[in-house]
Amino acid sequence: MLRLVALFLCATVAFCQSMGGITEGDVEGGKAQSLAEFAVDSINDGSNAYYRSKLVQVNRVRTQVVSGTLYYMDIIIAETECSNRNGRKLEDCNYSDDGKIELCSIKIWEKVWEDLREVENKTCKPLKPTIPYKVDFENYHAKFNKTYKKGSNEYNRRQAIYLKNMEKAALMTEYEQGTATYGETFFSDMSRDEFKKYYTSGSMKPKYNPMMKEAEIPSGKIPDSFDWRTKGAVTPVKNQGSCGSCWAFSTTGNIEGQWAIKKNKLFSLSEQELVDCDKIDDGCEGGLPSDAYTAIMQIGGLEDEADYPYRGRDAKCSFDKSDVKVNIVGAVNISSDEGDMAAWLAQNGPISIGINAFAMQFYMGGIAHPWKIFCNPSSLDHGVLIVGYGVKGSKPYWIIKNSWGASWGVQGYYLVYRGGGVCGLNTMCTSAVVA
Repeated sequence: MLRLVALFLCATVAFCQSMGGITEGDVEGGKAQSLAEFAVDSINDGSNAYYRSKLVQVNRVRTQVVSGTLYYMDIIIAETECSNRNGRKLEDCNYSDDGKIELCSIKIWEKVWEDLREVENKTCKPLKPTIPYKVDFENYHAKFNKTYKKGSNEYNRRQAIYLKNMEKAALMTEYEQGTATYGETFFSDMSRDEFKKYYTSGSMKPKYNPMMKEAEIPSGKIPDSFDWRTKGAVTPVKNQGSCGSCWAFSTTGNIEGQWAIKKNKLFSLSEQELVDCDKIDDGCEGGLPSDAYTAIMQIGGLEDEADYPYRGRDAKCSFDKSDVKVNIVGAVNISSDEGDMAAWLAQNGPISIGINAFAMQFYMGGIAHPWKIFCNPSSLDHGVLIVGYGVKGSKPYWIIKNSWGASWGVQGYYLVYRGGGVCGLNTMCTSAVVA
């Protein structure tokens, strides 16, 4: 009788293909995801860790029909920002930027007819990547012209940070969903907090601005690829230095494009004017393009780089209205739908966006599509500019102009998978309006 029940269950469970034998299952299927989330709950309930962990992905699932069904699973979990005393639902908890990432082997026993599901065994260990390149801090120190003295406390501290970061970069490369690679960059000896403080805009939380209107999205077919760099609407890549003024570069980049398209004249506009004279934003301590548009209209326009050069530090406003090169008359919010974004961009120009820059710290090239644990889409901290889009093989991507110099990334640009809301790039899309 028991064998007949087991045979019946085998016929109705999608994973099961042979009686008593172990068969491979679908890691993307709803059953695997449900079992994995059940396992994560069990792990959290039995853990003494302060923070709760959350499922990242199912690596493997195998099944065996015995007295019920045994599931053997390998899953990856990562710590969230929610403590075990936090009452929030786990699905609402964001992954922690520097939280623990573990590979867990789980054995789950399920008897459907008894409404029984239990974790029989679970073993978790830190996820360790295979580092595919030689890690040599002394060579790194020389390659990027770092100034701390060999053997000093600062040198030793930076070396420890670098080694940890190289392990993280290797992990990101190993589990990259696109084609990107991660490794040594100028920022590889910086902690996450240092990197955020000096090279991003801190926390960029979109807020209501009554001046902003909703952009009209063009209808009809759009080109398969489009690049405003080839149409004279994008200035060369700039470098913000160790000042959190990315918001200003995102803003000027957008207005440079709008002016070039409408007036047929490309100016390289002054970010320093915004750092010094925009009293809504916070200069090197961060800001928002949406606020910068309002400030530009209050100030009376933007000068160009030649008349108001970039210094990369907060300074006294020295705006000269007689040197104004461009004015704007308003600004718009652009749809978060990436199809709408592409349609708007192809007709109207580059788009100012916010993005989570975590993965950018170690980005070296390729189309980036990192796990959310490396790139929280609900935590924007960097202002950049979408200047175009394309498709390579089966992977659609955005072309994003950054402000860390032409030696970073792909000659100063970041190629990011298009269509998945990667790193939150679709959640704060704006543009100035030029009359």
